[in-house]
Amino acid sequence: MAFTEARSSLKQHPGLLTMSLLCGLSLLPLSIFLPSLPTISSDLRTDYAVVGLSLAGYTAASVAFEMVAGPLSDRYGRRPVLLTCLGLFIIGSIGCAVATNIWSFLVSRLLQATITSAYPLSMAAIRDTSSKEFAASRIGYVAMTAAIAPLVGPTIGGSIDQWFGWRVIFWLLAVAGGVLFIWCFFRLSETNQSSKQTFREQVKVYVSVLAVPLFWSYSLCLAFSVGTFYALMAGAPLAAKETYDIQPVTLGMYMGSITAGYMLGSFLSGRYAKIHSSTAMILVGRVTALIGPIVALALLGLGLNHPLAMFGPCVFIGIGNGLTSPSANAGVMSVRAGLTGSTAGLAGAVTVAGGAIFSSITAAAVTERNAIIVTLYIMLATTLCAFLAGCWARFLDEQQKKRHES
Repeated sequence: MAFTEARSSLKQHPGLLTMSLLCGLSLLPLSIFLPSLPTISSDLRTDYAVVGLSLAGYTAASVAFEMVAGPLSDRYGRRPVLLTCLGLFIIGSIGCAVATNIWSFLVSRLLQATITSAYPLSMAAIRDTSSKEFAASRIGYVAMTAAIAPLVGPTIGGSIDQWFGWRVIFWLLAVAGGVLFIWCFFRLSETNQSSKQTFREQVKVYVSVLAVPLFWSYSLCLAFSVGTFYALMAGAPLAAKETYDIQPVTLGMYMGSITAGYMLGSFLSGRYAKIHSSTAMILVGRVTALIGPIVALALLGLGLNHPLAMFGPCVFIGIGNGLTSPSANAGVMSVRAGLTGSTAGLAGAVTVAGGAIFSSITAAAVTERNAIIVTLYIMLATTLCAFLAGCWARFLDEQQKKRHES
């Protein structure tokens, strides 16, 4: 009897530790091996540009997997899809560790990308068992702890590469995936208790989500918010090298300001999202994020040519994104009842695609002479667009509430 009650409790509220571990592992493979790219290029005897496909291809695969995993989790449940993603991730990690040429390495990286679906599926599992505002609060706490992974990933990866070689990084990821698979197999219960539609019916409803303006307002807000961070990642290395002459390790410390800010913003979401509306939290977050590039540009205009003048204000962008993302994720998953996983997966795909687009735009636009100013202006543009998307979401949400009241 006690065991049954415990299982029921797990179904009602998936553990925050489990969700945090899943989200953290979904973020780690993108950053942990970045310091090893030159070593991998040399070891596999290929051009650095070809090894770079392990990033671009990983991002493209992530978009595809998230669009598929969401609907599958609505049809068959969160648990089996998450376990499948973990299993494929383990196989991909082992494949990367034993790769003897660049093509086997790239194919294995594509398999690794299945783990990115763990993030939106974890959000969906939380939303399955919570109201929109309470879900935003729980997502905030999960996002805060999961943000540790990309913060420490490059440092851990660089240290492992230096002492043991780059292949050990992927063996470590395989072991982490295996441990988490066992943990989820015994501790993660199914949260999707809604009636299952046929696949054909589900596809029709899934496509109809694309015609819902509220879905796009939340999704674009997420995409532009993340795009600000990706723009910084694309432009900061050149600015650091050509303008400030700072080393990669030091650059990582400066860029940690936005991640630290994100953790603080996510913590604040955890505290206050359950007592304030999602759109209110989003707008507060977007106004906070706007402070970052505006202050940085103002300091640059005053002639303060120091790394802190550029990276210091980025903490506001991190705080703003931390305040925005949990509520926007909870909001987008509330657009269509019974399609929590589908909307989470589709919004995740839009977000990842948006980040890749703004990263590419920034990389193409910056030069040795304009790296700082162009990066900051692109960041200002993305934060402003995210603010406008948040205003659009607020307007649509209010209109929806009025229709329900009448």
